[in-house]
Amino acid sequence: MSVPTREVNSASDLNVAPGSMVHVRDEHWLVTGVEQTSDGVLVRVRGLSELVRDTDAAFFKSLDDEMHVVDPAKAIPKADASPNYRRARLWLESTLRKTPIPQDHLGLTVSARMLADDLEYQRIAVARALDPSNLRPRILIADAVGLGKTLEIGMILSELSRRGRAERVLIVTPRHVLEQMQHELWCRFALPFVRLDSIGIQKVRQILPATRNPFTYFKRAIISIDTLKSARYKAHLNKMRWDAVVIDESHNLTNAGTLNNELARILAPNTEALILASATPHNGRQESFAELIRLLDPTAIRPDGSFNPEDIQRLIIRRHRHSPEVANEVGANWAERLEPDNRLIKASPAENAVAQEIADAWLYPQNGSSPYAGANSSLFPWTLAKAFLSSPAALLESVKERLRKVEDPTLPAEHKEREALERLRNLTEESLKKPSAKYQELALYLKNIGVGPRSGTRAVVFAERVPTLRWLAQHLPRDLGLKPENVRILHGGLSDVEQQEIVESFKQEASPIRVLVTGDVASEGVNLHSQCHHLIHFDIPWSLIRIEQRNGRIDRYGQKHSPQITTLLLQPDHERFAGDLRVLTRLMEREHEAHGALNDVGSLMGQHSVKAEEDEILNVLAGKKTEQQVIRDVEDVKDNQELEPDDFGFFDTFWEQLETDDAEDAPRVPTDTGAGLYSSELEYLDDALREAFVKPEEPPANGGGGGVAWKVHHQHQIAELEPPRDLQQRLAHLPQSYIADRKVTEKLKLAISLEKGKAELDAAKNAIPAKGEKATTWPEAHFLGPLHPVLEWASDRALASMAGNEVPVVRGRVEEPTVLLMGTLMNHRGQVVSRAFFATQGGEACFPEQVESLANLLEEIGFTEKTINTGPVADAAQYTRYIARAVANTRGSLDLTFEAAAKAAEGRLATWHGRADAWSETNGQAIIPGMSRALVKENRQRVQQDQEIVAYLAPERSLVRPLLVVVPLNTPAEGER
Repeated sequence: MSVPTREVNSASDLNVAPGSMVHVRDEHWLVTGVEQTSDGVLVRVRGLSELVRDTDAAFFKSLDDEMHVVDPAKAIPKADASPNYRRARLWLESTLRKTPIPQDHLGLTVSARMLADDLEYQRIAVARALDPSNLRPRILIADAVGLGKTLEIGMILSELSRRGRAERVLIVTPRHVLEQMQHELWCRFALPFVRLDSIGIQKVRQILPATRNPFTYFKRAIISIDTLKSARYKAHLNKMRWDAVVIDESHNLTNAGTLNNELARILAPNTEALILASATPHNGRQESFAELIRLLDPTAIRPDGSFNPEDIQRLIIRRHRHSPEVANEVGANWAERLEPDNRLIKASPAENAVAQEIADAWLYPQNGSSPYAGANSSLFPWTLAKAFLSSPAALLESVKERLRKVEDPTLPAEHKEREALERLRNLTEESLKKPSAKYQELALYLKNIGVGPRSGTRAVVFAERVPTLRWLAQHLPRDLGLKPENVRILHGGLSDVEQQEIVESFKQEASPIRVLVTGDVASEGVNLHSQCHHLIHFDIPWSLIRIEQRNGRIDRYGQKHSPQITTLLLQPDHERFAGDLRVLTRLMEREHEAHGALNDVGSLMGQHSVKAEEDEILNVLAGKKTEQQVIRDVEDVKDNQELEPDDFGFFDTFWEQLETDDAEDAPRVPTDTGAGLYSSELEYLDDALREAFVKPEEPPANGGGGGVAWKVHHQHQIAELEPPRDLQQRLAHLPQSYIADRKVTEKLKLAISLEKGKAELDAAKNAIPAKGEKATTWPEAHFLGPLHPVLEWASDRALASMAGNEVPVVRGRVEEPTVLLMGTLMNHRGQVVSRAFFATQGGEACFPEQVESLANLLEEIGFTEKTINTGPVADAAQYTRYIARAVANTRGSLDLTFEAAAKAAEGRLATWHGRADAWSETNGQAIIPGMSRALVKENRQRVQQDQEIVAYLAPERSLVRPLLVVVPLNTPAEGER
């Protein structure tokens, strides 16, 4: 059969979209996706003609010059003979699903139908990221600890995916949360990502040549920032363009000249969407914060590094636990924390001896100087004090480490220091032989809250020093009657795989872990609340920010039990030493006060950096500053509204104004599921399987067309199928540990309701595996959400069922033959800017009428799942001329239809270009503080590069596709007279 085509000569001529047909290499293909890459336009297709039927392929326009686009005006009408017009409904539904939601669409389409609780404050974050006024989706999610930034990221990515803007996605996280991020995105949003941890990278090396760029092989990947910033991967990244990049804990990117910042500067200009996430997005310095915003939009920061807060609010969203819109929604899903339990523990005689030695010889020596022979002699004594307050094991390690550096005992100063260190070492070793007062208090506390061999109670114990962690893990099992595997250590010295394994295990009810002893590697990004609500600070961080980060591991959304935060501080008898240490207990008190009253605990000290806060506390302990100079009262911060922008209170005012604007300006974000023909994903999948297979209930190996062993257990809200080979290939891209644990390529189980999907997630965490089986947090039945790969597979099969350039013909409540069409306005990148539906009736002069609601129109004409097909329409070929006229007439009206959308899009482009031009006009003599000339030049090139990229977002051309021919109900069927 000959199909009329037209040749594509350049990328701008590639007037196709998902659902169109192309003729390449002598075969006909259905377009499933169009992607603009660094190598040119890439067209993803599925085979239609006999030799390539059901085969997936991708063609570069630059390599396949003979690519022809099938002219929709020459579409061939095809009478639908299937029961209830099933084939036509599937084809129409699949075309709608494969067509990206337009960029000007403001409502949520899929994220609100996933396994994330429906919270308006999270919807607002998604709407902000998708706001067309930003031109490109770029946002800093600066929500405080515990609000669910990962869920907001998943919602944004799922919406971008539905809009055809998330084909290639890179997520960069700390290495200990790689699996956590992968798990949340797949289980809640059906977004599969390859996890490139050390094991994942090893597998990549086995299947790819050393010279192959792994990011061209994996479309969606999660990788740690430590791995990504290696020279090998940076070289690969320079050649990549992404649809979306997510960088978690992005406050680590702000220092210009660091490897992290260099990596961010490579990624930012090479991605359309950029999502940065951090609960502590600045370190108190405006220039560092400006560097973070510059990644999102270089024109938002003036060439001299300054910025207008009003100009950047569109790029940031910030809320905290007690923001009105948050507090009103979280309810019982975030139990309020209990009053903190801050305990002063009287030191034992042996510990007092050590404290006396540290105080008299090092902290407050009578001669005014400590024995320390190195530089910064005022700091090292407090290093010893801090180690002592952690544990005798940590102090002993610090003393031994310093002794190894005092190499020349013949020098008087070093000889003196060595003697003092050896004396302190002897006292510390003696104290290790005797009971530790703070340790005994910890063991007693854990027993009192129920931690033991026959209890499921769990606790997280934080300490800064690795020797302390090891010392606790050595003694706690014996004193609590536990086995060694019941107490696990987590610290940065473990491999990424070990860290992930411990974190994931702690979330499971079946986990043997009862006490997680961890360093501050777990203070960022890790969720530890699902099975635990007790957290103990075995030592106190000298930073309010770090305290808040630690507490946020169990004090976060989803916590059903009131978190109990307990702090243990050793109190020696030495009066001056004990007096100085009281500032640490006040840190804990201030953090709790700020937790309920402020949106930023860092504003109490005004430093906004863990290191800067630690330095200030050290200044207080060393007598260089007073506590009142360093730590402000909560009420003082609340009353501080009129500080100058260059004062350290700038961010206090900025955050408060930002939060107020968010609360006042954000209307409720609507949900729009589109013009679907099916009331549920299950109904659509069931119809697709019944159309594709003769008997879908039969196993795939059976004759007669076979099946997929498709079963629906409505009572249990579960569906099962045995995937055929082509579906198995698609499932191979799912998380590998999920495939291994749940054997989904052999049998795929699907939860067919939101309630069941959530129950399956909870069941995976709470399940007790049978003897010999492995515990896993992957759900046995995955939620059948709108983005599930099995639905994409079904839609491709349904579209491929219409051979060639066919359009289904059906009967309906119409007076004359009617053609339904879809018009799309597209930009240079092939993205859908706007969309409209049309209906044309009658003869040659028919005028296309725009359809406000396709779903309502289909209901009016009676095209539903209940429609009875009385037989295929006779002589369907006669409607060819109706299709040709409808396409031609609709093409003629599209300019007017899309005029408003095109003007709006061009207006946004003009605004951006105006901002970029204004930036460029002032950059001639500007010097950006703290930046090298090379970086200044790079920023200027970046603005120019962004201008070129943005030009591709301009509306370019429109495309018309016929969807359905509807003829009057009394039209004869084939064989009727």
